[in-house]
Amino acid sequence: MVEALEATKGIFVQDDIAHQIYPMPILAHDKDNHLSARLEEILPNRIPSGLWIVSDNLRKGAATNAVQIAGI
Repeated sequence: MVEALEATKGIFVQDDIAHQIYPMPILAHDKDNHLSARLEEILPNRIPSGLWIVSDNLRKGAATNAVQIAGI
């Protein structure tokens, strides 16, 4: 599961709770990537049932998507 997320363009996995490394909103500010962590797989061989995602919604959700749609 982690390997699939890490191989996906635009997603950066930050999941090292032992060293207190995990996504925080301030870390996503002014970035296009989505930060993810807290990957939980409760049932074996299933889609994760728990996932924490942080992103700059104004930048990625509005500005970047508009540019991508316009093809600039």
